[in-house]
Amino acid sequence: MPRVWDVPVHDSTRVRDARVAAEGAAALAGLDRNRTAAAALVATELATNLLKHAKGGQLLIETVPPPVLPAGQEAVSVVQIAAIDHGPGMADVPAALRDGFSTASTLGTGLGACRRIADDFDLHSAPGRGTIALARIGTTRPGGARGRGHGAAPAPAAAMARAGGVNIPFGGAEFSGDAWACVRAGHRTTLMLADGLGHGPEAARASSAAVEALRRSGHLPPAEVLRYLDAELRPTRGAAIAVAQLDAETGRLAFSGIGNIGARLRTGEGWRPLLSRPGIVGAHRPTTIPEHHATWGADCLLVLHSDGLPSRWTPPADACLASFDPAVIASVTVRDASSSARPVRDDTAVAVLSPVPPDGTP
Repeated sequence: MPRVWDVPVHDSTRVRDARVAAEGAAALAGLDRNRTAAAALVATELATNLLKHAKGGQLLIETVPPPVLPAGQEAVSVVQIAAIDHGPGMADVPAALRDGFSTASTLGTGLGACRRIADDFDLHSAPGRGTIALARIGTTRPGGARGRGHGAAPAPAAAMARAGGVNIPFGGAEFSGDAWACVRAGHRTTLMLADGLGHGPEAARASSAAVEALRRSGHLPPAEVLRYLDAELRPTRGAAIAVAQLDAETGRLAFSGIGNIGARLRTGEGWRPLLSRPGIVGAHRPTTIPEHHATWGADCLLVLHSDGLPSRWTPPADACLASFDPAVIASVTVRDASSSARPVRDDTAVAVLSPVPPDGTP
C-alpha cells in the first residue's frame, strides 16, 4: 500500500521526525546503509531549511519509481523527498544552491549539500508564492546519475516523457487511498492515477491493486487497461481511475478515465480538460469507455489528480514549468491549490507527465 510520511515542519522537534521518516522510506526502497544515511541527511537539511528560510512548511517522503524507466525494466523504488512551503521564495536560486550561501546567518550548506548528495534534485521558487525542493535518493552513488544541472544520465531510447507525482494521505494517516504509477512497454509509456473509494486501509488496498494490475497491462490501450483493472479490482471496494498513454512511435497521447479523477492537458493552445466517464472501476464500470486523443509535443503537460485537489484549481502559469521535474510540477500544483480556507477533506494525489528535456535529462 502507498506508505507516505507527511511531516509538517513548524518547529525544530520535527526535524528529527523528518530524518526518521526518510530512514523508514529508505528501508522500504531497500537502500544500503550509505544511501540510507544520504536520505536521512537530505531530509534533515530540507526540514532545517524550511524552518530557517520559510518559517515552516511540509515534507512529503515516500518511495516512488524513477521519472523514466527503460522499457521492460522491473519496477524499482527510490526515496523521494519533497519540501513544500508558502514562504517568501528565492530571488536568486543559483546562488541559494551554492554551498556556503545563506541569507539567514547560517552555514548555508543545506540546499547545496542536498543537490550534491541526491541522485535527482530540482528546485522551483517564485517570490511571494514559496519554494519547492525535490530530491530523490536511490542506489546510485555520488558521481552517478544526477538531477538538474549535474550531468544526469540520458533518458532511455524512445522515451518522450517522464512521470512524477506526490501523494498526501488524509489527516496525516500512514497510508494513502490514492496511488499513481507509470510503466513502459515497448514504445508506450502509461501513467495511471487511482483513488480508492473513501480513504483509509481499504481504499489503499484498492489503489494498490490497481498499481499491481497496471504492471501486467501497460501494453494495452487505456480503455482496455481500464477493463482489465475492473476485473482485477472486483475483490476490493473499487476506485476511480484515469489512464494516459503516450506512444513514442506516433507521438500521440491517449486518455481514458472512470470516476472523478481530474485530468488537464496543456498544449500550445492552452489548457483543456480530459473527461472521464461516471462509474467505479471494480464495481460499476460503464458499458462504453471512450478514448481521447491528442498530439504530444515539447510544450505539453498532463496533470492527473484525485478529488482531494479543489476541482476549480488554477493551472500553474509559469511558462517554463514543463522544464522542471514532473514531481516538482505536481508539488507546485498542490501548493498553489491549497489554503487554510480550503482544507483537504480526502487523500490527495497529483501525477504529471512532462516532456523529456532536449538534453535527455530524466
